[in-house]
Amino acid sequence: MGDNIRFEVVKKIAETNFKLKNLDKISQLNSVSPPSVFIGSKLKYPFMNVGILSPIQREENAWVYDDAKYWAQNDFQISDVIKLRESLLNSRFRTRAGDVRRKNKFLDIAKELAVAYKPVDVEIELKRRVKVYRQKDRVTMPQAMGAPLQKARITSNVKVHQKVDKMMNDEVKASEALGILYKTNIDEYALSKILSIGALGLKKNKKLVPTRWSITATDDSLGKNLLSNIRDYKWIEDYELFFGEFMGNQYLIMLFPNVWSYELFELYYPGSSWNPSSEIKASTDFESYGGRKSYAFNCAGGYYAARLPILEYLESIKRQASVLVIRLETPSYWAALGVWVVRESVRKAIKNGVRLFDSREELLESVKKIAKIKYDFDAHQILNQSKLLLQIKNQRNLGEWF
Repeated sequence: MGDNIRFEVVKKIAETNFKLKNLDKISQLNSVSPPSVFIGSKLKYPFMNVGILSPIQREENAWVYDDAKYWAQNDFQISDVIKLRESLLNSRFRTRAGDVRRKNKFLDIAKELAVAYKPVDVEIELKRRVKVYRQKDRVTMPQAMGAPLQKARITSNVKVHQKVDKMMNDEVKASEALGILYKTNIDEYALSKILSIGALGLKKNKKLVPTRWSITATDDSLGKNLLSNIRDYKWIEDYELFFGEFMGNQYLIMLFPNVWSYELFELYYPGSSWNPSSEIKASTDFESYGGRKSYAFNCAGGYYAARLPILEYLESIKRQASVLVIRLETPSYWAALGVWVVRESVRKAIKNGVRLFDSREELLESVKKIAKIKYDFDAHQILNQSKLLLQIKNQRNLGEWF
């Protein structure tokens, strides 16, 4: 099914791409939103651009334009995702963060789209001609077309999960609402949209959140919710290793029997999406048992996106561990697609299955061998720099005193 839908949608995009040469003539759309909205962060706060995303042509499989989990599960290629995203028009309007607490026709429409779980028919009228641009961002998905919105109208019934509707109307803090909805199997992709449009939280505090901020805030909030349980679990019994690759992102994930701590190393190879230089670039961030007190500025959104699937795994086995992750971003990852690639790459590595070891030394030796043979990478220097490994090495467990 995945290959068929990918082929049909990408084929249709190719057939209608001639329209990109005649963007000046596009002033009205009768389309279907995936559903998706985009809240920009480039204007001076509290001003924001809010955009309704929809293909230029009506598309019965509109949902596939904004479904990162589906892309990952069906092994979409980078070029497939770019074609999908570049075929979406961002019909935007300017507003203030707090306007979501007041009656606003465009914001009401955007909110209905953001909280919907099925595609929504929309009629769009543009104020000015469509502009083509290339947006590159570490966190958000790529975009390529935008125009100011003149009029908008929803022309189909909007399907909203009953639990989402309840959380939107209850006096519940946003972080608490995210946790409740997550437990009802509403995933982080949907939750970040609902958070960004200002639908969650206490009524007096509700406000728009730029999409790139809401994605990371959702990953972080869900992670903290999971950690509140995980810190009380017993340690894993063996030393565990996961590894895998997706879209040129290679991951080595090491779990050690110990209290929760987490460290991420990201290495960007020359020619990869964020490294035009001729040398390998690296960044790292770390948290101990108590968690971080500040934002992970080095690895940014990737830090929280990689952490979430690992915490989901630990919650599923009801154990805690110290976790060291190495990400290799290779030249095969030639275009930035957003932080969802990180999240789904880690999920794929975990889904590949676990290798178990009896000791820390065996695990680290295996990591060095796999890194060298499979990924042509010398892990020795990174492992020597690890704060997490140094902490484990120097830690005296209670049992050593007896």
